[in-house]
Amino acid sequence: MAERPLLIFSTPELASKSRLWGGPDKVHRPSHSRQGQRLSPIFSHLQQAFTNRSVEIQQTMAGADPEQVIVLETIGIIDNFVNAVKRIEGLEWMGEIAIEEIAPDQDFYVQDKAEKELDGRLYMVMSNQKALNQMISLWNRYKNNPNMQFERGLTRFRYVFNCLKNIRRWDVQDRLMETGVLDEWKKLLDYGQRTVLVETELWFRDSTQKRADVRLQINQLIQSKRGRILSQCVIEEISYHALLTELPAQVAMQIISNPTIDFVKCDDIMFLRPVGQMITDKQFIGDSSDYKKRKQEKPLGNPIIAVLDGMPMSNHELLADRLVIDDPDDWSSSYPIVNRTHGTAMCSLIAHGDLNDIEDPLSTQIYIRPIMRPYPYGDGQEAVPQDFLIVDLIHSVVRRMFDGDGKNPPSAPDVKVINFSIGDPVRQFTQIMSPLARIIDWLSEKYNVLFVISAGNHNTPIVVNVSPDDFNQLSEDEKQDIILKSLYENTRLRKILSPAESINGLTIGALHYDSSHIDDLGDRQELYTSLLPSPVSAFGSGYRRAIKPDMLFPGGKILFRKRIDSSGSVIFTPAITQKAPGIQVASTSRLPGDIVKTTFCHGTSSATALVSRSAAICYEILNDIFAEQAIDISAESAIIPLIKAMLVHGCSWGDINQYLESALNPSNNNNNRIKNWISQWAGYGISDINKVLDCNEQRATMVGFGKLNDDEANIFRLPLPPSLSSLREKRKLTVTLAWLSPIASNTQKYRVAYLWFEVEDESLLTQRKEVDWRSARRGTLQHEVFEGERAVAIDDGDYIKIKVNCKNDAGKIEQAIPYGLVVSLEVAEGLDVPIYNEIKTRIATQIKID
Repeated sequence: MAERPLLIFSTPELASKSRLWGGPDKVHRPSHSRQGQRLSPIFSHLQQAFTNRSVEIQQTMAGADPEQVIVLETIGIIDNFVNAVKRIEGLEWMGEIAIEEIAPDQDFYVQDKAEKELDGRLYMVMSNQKALNQMISLWNRYKNNPNMQFERGLTRFRYVFNCLKNIRRWDVQDRLMETGVLDEWKKLLDYGQRTVLVETELWFRDSTQKRADVRLQINQLIQSKRGRILSQCVIEEISYHALLTELPAQVAMQIISNPTIDFVKCDDIMFLRPVGQMITDKQFIGDSSDYKKRKQEKPLGNPIIAVLDGMPMSNHELLADRLVIDDPDDWSSSYPIVNRTHGTAMCSLIAHGDLNDIEDPLSTQIYIRPIMRPYPYGDGQEAVPQDFLIVDLIHSVVRRMFDGDGKNPPSAPDVKVINFSIGDPVRQFTQIMSPLARIIDWLSEKYNVLFVISAGNHNTPIVVNVSPDDFNQLSEDEKQDIILKSLYENTRLRKILSPAESINGLTIGALHYDSSHIDDLGDRQELYTSLLPSPVSAFGSGYRRAIKPDMLFPGGKILFRKRIDSSGSVIFTPAITQKAPGIQVASTSRLPGDIVKTTFCHGTSSATALVSRSAAICYEILNDIFAEQAIDISAESAIIPLIKAMLVHGCSWGDINQYLESALNPSNNNNNRIKNWISQWAGYGISDINKVLDCNEQRATMVGFGKLNDDEANIFRLPLPPSLSSLREKRKLTVTLAWLSPIASNTQKYRVAYLWFEVEDESLLTQRKEVDWRSARRGTLQHEVFEGERAVAIDDGDYIKIKVNCKNDAGKIEQAIPYGLVVSLEVAEGLDVPIYNEIKTRIATQIKID
């Protein structure tokens, strides 16, 4: 137990939630007559296109009643539009998608901010001809009479018509839009593949019979192309229905050259995507064994950390007796030792941390379930096999861990944290939640488990549009500025990778830092002079502009090689080798029986594994403080939210703010814009995990927890140390709130439970720091820092109130939502202000929380 352990808040009092303030920008919309002028031709074109497609379908499928997906694009949000859709027979709600960064025009713009980009929605509905005619009839009646009375339940269409920017069919380009499937097929065909595999994601139908009918129709189309369906996955809880489909190479080539074949035009298909794309970066086998060996105790107890990754080298000296490998399909028999690089590295990091440092090994074993195999087209890479749908695989793997598989008991029922250090390089987050993120969010809440997910790496070259001579004339700090600016100018191609947008998971970016010693730079060079996010670490934001990544953790330094391209621009290419710098890990070897090699790795995978290791330590700390301070209190349901909050609680931007502001230098000095730019790359900042493992004389950290239903709130009282009275010294309050939310997968809001905290007495704390407070409330993790140095009189018994609120967001809250709260109050170390002892003596005796 630490000398000054974390403290536990006394039981919070129940209250009503606070009122939310604020609202969307006031948007100018076209007049009724202007909308009629704009939209009438669009509706006419839609009706003709729908009719033409219906005739085409009926000619190939006699007696069919064709259905097609209609997309309504609005500026702004129409709440509960789904209810109006259900009132028209033949219309079926398919979902909605948020759209951002819409350029303003003469019809739609923010009043008083005409240049500001707009937000909107895509509402998708399945329609037959009769339903479309009824909707167009409704439009025509409204166009002719703006004061018409809509039938009961259809009034939402009035708001849609007022906000409607466009209406069209979901078409071929949508099904292939930014999926990367055509590029993947080209690569496979270049390798001489005779067939290609594709994830055929279908529009989710609530009816089991409709899903069966759609599968039959798709099967007929595929068989007509001499293809076949290999498997099907239906998960109602995340509105997911997909087919693993095999197509002949000739069909793939035909689609590449002209995608308008009947299979791609099928209206029941939402997306066509590549499969088996969870590919690791190129890995290097070890060439050294210079880590400092020492006698270590064997781990005890059941695993609390699980790793979903490649097969590790289980007999490596650093991993022997530390792993519980669950391999029910015997993948190990066809997994050469030399290829077991990524899983070995991740397990090494979780068990031992960075081998550059000397840390005690994890006290428990690590559960690992291999979900990757050697990638047949890569160079030392590993990937999810192409004969699996990744969503189906993760679903079955996690269910086996907690529920068993029908034949066997649960394989890892005590696991609290699942490490997921891989991402999909062809699925960058672009406002649509991926099925993989949805299944992770659902599994997280269902099994009360925390997924720790890598943000993703982008090892693409950095192009600096400056001549070599001009670049060489710059100072080192100026070079850093121009490189940072170049990275931000290319963020569209450096987004976080699926499933990093998960709202319940903790997404980890990489800090450009490690403790290694570099003997020889060679032709490599350092791009930074300061402590910053790694140049390869992916950019956010997350879903609904939530903070993503959530935090930065050391991911290893990456050096670069400079070259000049044909246009004369300077280009920096990552020089990724097995040599330092980097995070030092256990590694495979080319020599059979060599079990002592190490190598160096870099990026968000390494950072993620180190955070999972820290999560295990946080779990041990929580067990210790509850056993010491509150043995009669049951906090089991809040353990995962508490771990989540603890991991982020020590986060701060540090000097990142000033470095990025210097580099980006916005012309309008917009502070919120700078904050958003920083949080897109750094999240809540650099994690100092040691700040939450214990306290010191000038810093007290408290943990609180509870459960809340809709419209409820809990109030925690933080006793104020009398020694702060009238003190003119900077003081800081850090508050972190975390929870796991149920999801409503077919709605844009998606997050069912919205929790947030408020600090209700800010007399001591006058300034919010770092992340924009509105962005901090958009996910399932709110982390804020408050500072002040004004002299304030404090009487013994005074306190700060921290209020945790709960309301429904995307649907009804069926069960109370467990949450975890971590709060720190501190002044600068060295001041003669005994904050810890004064707060400790004033924390009330705990009362059991039901």
